[in-house]
Amino acid sequence: KTPPGQVEQICRKFANRSRALATDGFIVYDIQDEPGRSDGDNKRPFPFRRLMDSSPYAALLRQTSGNPCLVYKCIADAQLEQWLEDASSKHSHTAINLVGRPSSQGDYPGPTLNEAMSMVATPKSSDSNKNNNNQNNPQQPPPLQFGCVCIAERHTLESARARGKDYPTEHWNMLRKQTAGASWFISQAVYDVEPTIRLLQDYASTCRQRGVTPNKVVLTFCPVSRPKTMTFMQWLGIRVPESVQRRILEADNSVEESIRVCCSHLEQILTACVGWHVPLGISCESVSIFKAEIDGVHELFRRLQILLLNHGGNPWKVAWVQIDEPLFQRRRRQQYDDDESEDDANHRSLQRSSRVDPVLTALGGAVIGGLLVGAGVLLGESNNNNNNNNSSGGGGVGNRIVLSSARNS
Repeated sequence: KTPPGQVEQICRKFANRSRALATDGFIVYDIQDEPGRSDGDNKRPFPFRRLMDSSPYAALLRQTSGNPCLVYKCIADAQLEQWLEDASSKHSHTAINLVGRPSSQGDYPGPTLNEAMSMVATPKSSDSNKNNNNQNNPQQPPPLQFGCVCIAERHTLESARARGKDYPTEHWNMLRKQTAGASWFISQAVYDVEPTIRLLQDYASTCRQRGVTPNKVVLTFCPVSRPKTMTFMQWLGIRVPESVQRRILEADNSVEESIRVCCSHLEQILTACVGWHVPLGISCESVSIFKAEIDGVHELFRRLQILLLNHGGNPWKVAWVQIDEPLFQRRRRQQYDDDESEDDANHRSLQRSSRVDPVLTALGGAVIGGLLVGAGVLLGESNNNNNNNNSSGGGGVGNRIVLSSARNS
């Protein structure tokens, strides 16, 4: 287990390295064992290590980096409702991403995805908050908003036929989740570009037919350099065509080649989706702790961000700002200090002198892995006051995560 104190060091190391990237925030994943994926010879390539909960870690990362965090949460948790309450009230999160059960096979605790979305959309505390005279008090955190995943691998004719359908239906799943309150979608890593393009176009077309404004879709990209990492990505359900596998793994510099592939895929998606009015963003992650692939995430992010912003056709720049802690979070910490008993005065003095946030109390002895955090930028059209898409001015993830100017496709 990670010794007490090292959790903060891990967060600081990641934040310091990522600070040179023009990110709008970080995605903190909820890593699961997912034994249902292992079938016969299809075993998990990397051993599973249980990590600390995503919510307290994201709170510490936000405090350390000054950047907001979007927190993943798997619904296979019998205490999900309490987790949601703690994520909001204890850790001051405003944006979470709900993930379904690891597999359709087997029994899992916790609610269904529909039930989980309802928990976030209509929390138990909502009725009491309506009658709260201090509703606009800055100590009161904003309500939780949520997004969901979208899986292009499901949006193929092959997948549809396996489910007894004539045409893929993942776009209908997105509409169902959006109707239930989801404000954005995040994809799996894109290595098969055609299903992603088909999904975005079908989603946009269906939204247009129904008179619905499309949600933001964040496209995930991931560098790869080794056969074992490639196997792990496929074990996770990421579809990588054999021609792409050979191109990457047979290259002299596999990481660089995978970055070129990802850049090419984003360019194809942007070109194919012109005029469909689906707000797009990018997220970059590493699924391994291999140094070359972690280094590759930073270079991949820089190149993809340039492609996405340049595609808008408008001038843009990176602006550095000093980030202040949100007022409701700062006052909550002050209230925490005021509520401490006099018996804890010596301990409180030590905490203050070492500038350790109280959230560290819950982190002692937790295990941290390099897979937990993905750097991302979520892009919308923040300067267009006439556009009601889900961007920085339009609610959802836009006004919780997006900090920079951006564009819609």
